[in-house]
Amino acid sequence: NQSLEKLDLWRTGLSAEGASALASALRVNHSLKVLNISGNRISDAGVSALAGALRVNQSLEKLGLGSTGLSAEGASALASALRVNHSLKKLNIRKNKIPDAGVSALAGALRVNQSLEKLVLTSTGLSAVGASTLASALCVNHSLKELNISGNMIRDAGVSALAGALRVNQSLEKLDLWRTGLSAEGASALAS
Repeated sequence: NQSLEKLDLWRTGLSAEGASALASALRVNHSLKVLNISGNRISDAGVSALAGALRVNQSLEKLGLGSTGLSAEGASALASALRVNHSLKKLNIRKNKIPDAGVSALAGALRVNQSLEKLVLTSTGLSAVGASTLASALCVNHSLKELNISGNMIRDAGVSALAGALRVNQSLEKLDLWRTGLSAEGASALAS
């Protein structure tokens, strides 16, 4: 179908094999702009297949992969795709356990990707180290307008690193720090 623009498969029981089949279709589809697969345990195998499709698909603008069971391996596959994809504007990978290695790969992609405008990393296990890595990427990224890292205990060290990036970054308009362990010290760093 070359007229379908939005496909919502939230909590439909989609498997990694189903995600791989969907990825094959994405490689040749030119109309789909929004794809939500959140709530399906497609794991790193399914996410990696979709990431492969993102390397060639240039129509998809929003991708929802929340609660899909992706880890550092899936995040790295997505990061690799983001380095060459120029259409994706919103990526939601909330409620997946992504260790610092996965966050580091995503931060590396943010250094070169100039299309992504919104990144949702809510409740991904992001640490202060991961926040610092993201902050470093924000210093050179000019497209990201919204970053949601709520539900991650980055505490003051992570918030301070992000505050430093905000002094340089000119594109970020919204930074969600709800439930990050922010104290008066971190708030002071943000305010300065």
